[in-house]
Amino acid sequence: MDEPVAKNRVWDKNELMDRPELENLQLYRLRQVMDRVSHVPFYHQAFAEKGVTPDDIRTLEDIQKIPFTTKADLRDHYPLGFLAVPRNKILRYHGSSGTTGRPTFVAYTRNDLDLWAHLCARFLVAGGLLPEHTVQIAFGYGLFTGGFGLHYGIEKVGAAIIPAASGNSGRQLLLMQDLQTDVLVCTPSYALRLAEVIQQEQLDRTSLALKYAHLGAEPWSEDIRTHIEKELDILAFNNYGLSEVIGPGVSGECVYRNGMHIQEDHFIVECIDPDTLEPVPPGEQGELVFTALTKEAFPLLRYRTRDIASLNPEPCPCGRTSVRMSRITGRTDDMLIIRGVNVFPSQIEQALLKIEGTAPHYQIVVDRPGSLDTVTVNVEMSPAVFSDRMSDLQALRDHIVREIQSITGIQMQVNLVQPQTLERFTGKAKRVIDNRGALS
Repeated sequence: MDEPVAKNRVWDKNELMDRPELENLQLYRLRQVMDRVSHVPFYHQAFAEKGVTPDDIRTLEDIQKIPFTTKADLRDHYPLGFLAVPRNKILRYHGSSGTTGRPTFVAYTRNDLDLWAHLCARFLVAGGLLPEHTVQIAFGYGLFTGGFGLHYGIEKVGAAIIPAASGNSGRQLLLMQDLQTDVLVCTPSYALRLAEVIQQEQLDRTSLALKYAHLGAEPWSEDIRTHIEKELDILAFNNYGLSEVIGPGVSGECVYRNGMHIQEDHFIVECIDPDTLEPVPPGEQGELVFTALTKEAFPLLRYRTRDIASLNPEPCPCGRTSVRMSRITGRTDDMLIIRGVNVFPSQIEQALLKIEGTAPHYQIVVDRPGSLDTVTVNVEMSPAVFSDRMSDLQALRDHIVREIQSITGIQMQVNLVQPQTLERFTGKAKRVIDNRGALS
């Protein structure tokens, strides 16, 4: 395959703003958005309780005077209590899934939709997208923001779109072959699934023209990227967004792939200790908090994402001046507390991907049969090493147990399962089944 990324490309000049100029713009826009949401009932009350007004925000550090917004606040004001414009100004509603069965709704004006497309175009171009490319979107189209957000960003760049939506892997691959798709857009889990089907069906990899993939909507590791790139013979780029802030387009990787550039002219990012709520130093893991500076319909201030990552303010060789965020390593609400120890699913994935003979498909089951928590990790074996010999299976199982314990500090039960046993996902992967709530 030819070198996929010929050179570093920048979509617009704001990506290269000097830091002082960028921070002055952020401060100006922060005061503006505070004024715009002051009539929203939640913020009207919260500002009054805190005794804070836009005039009190004199430096970016003063953002800490503004109260946090949480998912619970959105649920308490369901469905549209955070709407900051009249409903006749709304052109689109989206929503994210919720544990109560009701989505968390968000809304967009015409300007919001234009901004969303612009932000997606930025990270797509940073990751190699050209107007002459053909892009296959294997995200769901619906309330989920992924499909539509990327769709209009790709159109903004001028590339052709195949709106394949999610699922039906055989049809996805047929479209890739017949239409010579250059770029794939989907979740990392689904990219793994497509690679698996290519192997199963013994498809000729040279019949595909894929060069890049833009993958998001769920946490994934560098090892998973390596696996996807090897199996699909592509370069895979990471991007990040969440419906409550705008959707995809909050950040994305450049050609150097050393962190995701946050679109700081439109968002202020903070990284806090989720327990003390105080800022953590650059490079230290914490919970990401975002303030949407330019969204009209549904701007949230200091929104606690629950996503765990770190921030890197050092200059990037690509020339962009924005802060970069690391991969999402977990979520504070996905964190498992096992016998008093904090464990993230990503740690277990990290252990499994070090071991030859395991497939990148696993499931974590947490139970409490008595007074102690137990964790079972169901791990698929790769077809190449699947064996009926008990000694081989036991050696592999023991290896996995040791590797998981070395990373998490917890001894877990490992259950080896046959290839193609665990559920495959076209959207966000569900890796954890926690039965403790049902048992308590």
